[in-house]
Amino acid sequence: MNRSRTVTVIGLGKIGLPLAVQFARMGYSVKGVDSNAKVVDKVNLGVVPFPGEKNLDVHLKDVLAKGLLNAMTDTVQAVAISSVVIVVVPLYVDDSGSPDFSSIDSATAKIAQGLQKDTLISYETTLPIGTTRNRFTVNLEKLSGLKAGSSFYVVFSPERVFTGRVFEDLRRYPKLVGGIDRESELRGINFYTEALEFTERFDLHAPNGVWSMGSCEAAEFAKLAETTYRDVNIGLSNQFALFAETLNIDLNKVIVASNSQPFSHIHNPGIAVGGHCIPIYPQMYLWSDPSATIVRAARSANLEMPEKCIEVLEKLHGSLENCRVVVLGASYRGGVKEVAFSGVFSVVEALKKRRAIPFVQDPIYSDSELEELGFAVYKTGDSVDAIVVQADHKEYQEYMREMFPNVKTVLDGRGILNKEFWQGANFHVLGRAKNLYQH
Repeated sequence: MNRSRTVTVIGLGKIGLPLAVQFARMGYSVKGVDSNAKVVDKVNLGVVPFPGEKNLDVHLKDVLAKGLLNAMTDTVQAVAISSVVIVVVPLYVDDSGSPDFSSIDSATAKIAQGLQKDTLISYETTLPIGTTRNRFTVNLEKLSGLKAGSSFYVVFSPERVFTGRVFEDLRRYPKLVGGIDRESELRGINFYTEALEFTERFDLHAPNGVWSMGSCEAAEFAKLAETTYRDVNIGLSNQFALFAETLNIDLNKVIVASNSQPFSHIHNPGIAVGGHCIPIYPQMYLWSDPSATIVRAARSANLEMPEKCIEVLEKLHGSLENCRVVVLGASYRGGVKEVAFSGVFSVVEALKKRRAIPFVQDPIYSDSELEELGFAVYKTGDSVDAIVVQADHKEYQEYMREMFPNVKTVLDGRGILNKEFWQGANFHVLGRAKNLYQH
């Protein structure tokens, strides 16, 4: 085996597995490592262990047939035969916003056990600023007895892709690389330049490709900045939406008008902010910069949105006590079968607080899966008093009033329903009050 052409990817989740397949497609011999033996078995059989990633099934089977990818549970063994190690192990935060490093610390310790001279280690997991240098590099040196910057090399290179379109996004967005020193960064740039391909873009200030960040801290900051910006922007838009409700103004018209000049980039409001990224990474930023009052306020505003939206529903419908209310969407966003930090949980709790009887319907979840999540499942044809849209599944564009007998009030928290299909119901899109007059 040619160690110089062997790459280990640790963590075969929704980002790690597509990355492993990408490197294999570029001709590297890839060892994919995961602590879950069932995931490893599925990958080696050519079975994608999670749904929804475009072309992953085809590409996985192709690289397996060529002998370029092998999944395993032994991190130490994989690292010992690799020249490059990519770490995509999840980092979670607790209820107070403090990171739980246990999983990624454990992976780092195993990397140190198998670490060979001249190995490049790249952390792609989103991290608080300073973690790559002050935590992981220190631990690698301590546990391996090797010296970073001379015996092995460390960079931070954040994943910047969207689940469902990882291969497309790997080509679309510049790959940011920041090292603990210049030599580490140069080695990281060289690897990613070989391992990735990029779509030509004329809207960037520099050619699309691998971008040098000058330090691992700058690369960590860039990932937190881009995701925290989104949370702050959504928080602002959500406050605009709630204010527009009181003024009888269609906020969508306001946003389109504001964004017609190049200095405004207002996002769309929504009933909740979910997923593994936007609810989490601002908390990592706050962990690094506890004085960031704007970030803290936006995070609080977004956490409050499910409750605020049910208040809007209550104003539209009247008392919700004993009302049967269907929440459309368990997923945190449309088209993704994932409930991480989904607004559905807070929406259901807000309804229960008002003594409503909540049900959940989601076209990409089975009834048994919804029940396992703790929800009462809406059965097609059952009588319903009100509907709340929580996720923007494309299937909802075809939903109509006749599918929900006796429904009186509809609050679309995502702007996905077709208004024409809901004639006769008290239909309302969050932040889109009727204009005082119509042209």
